[in-house]
Amino acid sequence: MKQLLVLVGAAGALLAWRKRKAAQAEADLWHEATTAPDGR
Repeated sequence: MKQLLVLVGAAGALLAWRKRKAAQAEADLWHEATTAPDGR
């Protein structure tokens, strides 16, 4: 039973990490798309 809880906890942590990474990637894309180009 304890092993199952550890496995569920690890799976939850993995899903949370992947969701956070996807959200950060989307935020980076929005930032790039909405900032003025560098006119150098």
